Amino acid sequence: MEVDAGRWITENAICWNRKRSANICCFCFKPASKIWTDQYRLKILVLYLLIALLFSIIRPWDLAYSGPDIFDAVSRIAFSLCFPFLVFGGLAVLILWAGTPSKAKSIQNNLQRIGLVNHAGEVPLLVAVRIEESDDIRSRMTVLEFLACGVPKSVWEDKRADIETALNIHIADIRESDGKRRIQLYTVPATDELPKLLPWKDAYLRDAFPACKLVLGKSLLGPVTLDLNLIPHVLLGGGTGSGKSVLLKLMLMQCLKQPNVQVTIADFKGGVDFSSPWRKHPNCKLILDRETLLRYLDNVTEKLEQRKDILGKVERRDIYDYNRHEPIPMDRIVFAVDEVAEILDKTGLTKEEKEQVARIENRLSTIARQGRAFGIHLFLSTQRPDANILSGQIRNNIGYRICGRADNVLSMIILDNTDASDKIPHDAQGRFLTGDGAVFQAYWFDDTKEMF
Repeated sequence: MEVDAGRWITENAICWNRKRSANICCFCFKPASKIWTDQYRLKILVLYLLIALLFSIIRPWDLAYSGPDIFDAVSRIAFSLCFPFLVFGGLAVLILWAGTPSKAKSIQNNLQRIGLVNHAGEVPLLVAVRIEESDDIRSRMTVLEFLACGVPKSVWEDKRADIETALNIHIADIRESDGKRRIQLYTVPATDELPKLLPWKDAYLRDAFPACKLVLGKSLLGPVTLDLNLIPHVLLGGGTGSGKSVLLKLMLMQCLKQPNVQVTIADFKGGVDFSSPWRKHPNCKLILDRETLLRYLDNVTEKLEQRKDILGKVERRDIYDYNRHEPIPMDRIVFAVDEVAEILDKTGLTKEEKEQVARIENRLSTIARQGRAFGIHLFLSTQRPDANILSGQIRNNIGYRICGRADNVLSMIILDNTDASDKIPHDAQGRFLTGDGAVFQAYWFDDTKEMF
């Protein structure tokens, strides 16, 4: 159901500001087509029109004044002239009432109370309430649309917690529409929260084939997915115990369940974090030392150059396009590191070892820059991907970043902002924040069992 007064309330309307108040009302009448979706308000509108039609036919003022007196004649004329204006005035009031979301005044008062106003003290005007239903989320999503009245999105973001408390809601997302004139709040009731544990089910992969999409978890807006055709590389960070290793394994497990994907994992802790099912999988390989890793990355960069030539000859723009049209598909290559510092940290190394690390870093940089089109992906996980560990060239070419529980410094390093510290509870496990602001609970699975 949608009640949308915003279809006829525009920013070009006549505006008036009551002195010493913080409310602005901007109204301009346009066809309020969305009113027809509300049966209750539609019936009242139709009833009003029927009564007006009945009065225009019966003309009760003629019956009331039947004498020859000049006063009666003037009264009848006056009523006859005023009647159309009264009808249209009442109709305008009804349309205004029918098109205005319920509790709009209460919501505006709450926003005024927390100081969400522009420089003139005017409060954003609620113009529409829309209900979105989906089988993928546990409750209905309510979209509140406001005429921003000059209050920018950054202010809404800064006051997100205050708005949630004032309106007793959870805000899943804040979006701009109609340029920057309107703000949309995607909300759920305050009683609806993300679960602390989401068990993984293989059925979640039903929409992943053959596009190579990964399902990471659920946000208040619905499933959080990762399309390797659009997002080739991932930087995953978070404090100890935040669940980043489980999320990394979740992504790799889904890669291995899909056809034509080769996974290689660098683990310089002897492979203890990857149990027997990983070692047994024919498309999964563990690398436990730096020399083997360097040879592997040399081989991958050679394959990258070979694939450039192959795609150029058949005139395919990327691996996805190639695999859709060519009889023999190319394998995607996924290289994952559970802790980047184990590979790239040069502290305490000899000159020869530092040269090895520099060559590894160079290969990773090449893959980060060019790997997307040729189906070569990097999944890099770390607690602290600062400049001493991960070079700016690699970081800048990893566009998708995910951060788990973190302090301000770590959140700034991973996401370039402190949102992870503010939006993720300090005792949360498996709760993550993406670079585009989506908070989600990652799926949990037991990798000690036979997964494949």
